[in-house]
Amino acid sequence: MITRLPKWILWGGAVLAFSAGCVNTAALMGFTNLSVSHVTGNVSLFAAAVAHFDGRSILYIGASLLSFLVGAILSGFVIGQKSLTLGKRYGRALYVEAALLLISYFLYQEHDYLGQLAAAMACGLQNAMVATYSGAVIRTTHLTGLTSDMGAAIGNWLAGRPISKPTLGFQAIIWYCFFGGGAVGAFLYARVGYGALFVPITIVLLAAFFYNYASDQLPEKRQPRKKRRSSP
Repeated sequence: MITRLPKWILWGGAVLAFSAGCVNTAALMGFTNLSVSHVTGNVSLFAAAVAHFDGRSILYIGASLLSFLVGAILSGFVIGQKSLTLGKRYGRALYVEAALLLISYFLYQEHDYLGQLAAAMACGLQNAMVATYSGAVIRTTHLTGLTSDMGAAIGNWLAGRPISKPTLGFQAIIWYCFFGGGAVGAFLYARVGYGALFVPITIVLLAAFFYNYASDQLPEKRQPRKKRRSSP
C-alpha cells in the first residue's frame, strides 16, 4: 500500500503509460490490427486460431506473445530487482526500449511483421521494468488489473473501510494517461501513419535522459571504513 509517492515515480509512471497507449493504438490501427501492449486479448485470439487450425495466425500471434515475454525477460536481465529504486539500470532499460521502438517504426514502414515483434518486445520490457512500489503492483502498458484494483478500492471505500488514497490516485493517473496516449496515437496515425511512434520514442528517450541525470545528482553511498586492528 502506497502511503507516500515520490514525484519521480508519479511522473515516470504517467509518461510511460501515455507512451504505451500511443504505441498500442498505432499497432492496432496499422496493418497487423494486433495489440502490442498487453497479452490477454492476444491469448484469446491465439486460442481461437488454434481452434480453427489457422496456421498463419498461430504463427503471427504466437510470435507477438513470445516477443512480449522476451521483452520482460530482457527487463529482468538488465534491471534484476523487484521493487522501484533509483539506479542506472532503469536508464539503460529505457534506452533499449527506445531503440526497439525506433526499429519497429522502420520495420512497420516496410509493412514488415517484425515491426510488431519489436514493438511488443518494447512493451514487455516496459511493463516488467516498473515492477512494484511499497507493495503496490505498478503496470503501465495495460489497464485490466489496474482497473480491477481501482474498483475493489472504491468498493471498500463505499463500504466504509480504509483505503490508500495515494495508491488509488496514482492508479487513476496511469489509467487516464494510457487513455490519453491512445487518443493521441489514433489522432496522429490517421495523419502521419506510423510516424505517430516518434511521440513514444521521444518520450522514452527523454525519460531515460532525465532519469540518468537525476541518478547522477544523488550522493554516492560511502562504504564504511574498516577498523584497523590495534597492534598488541
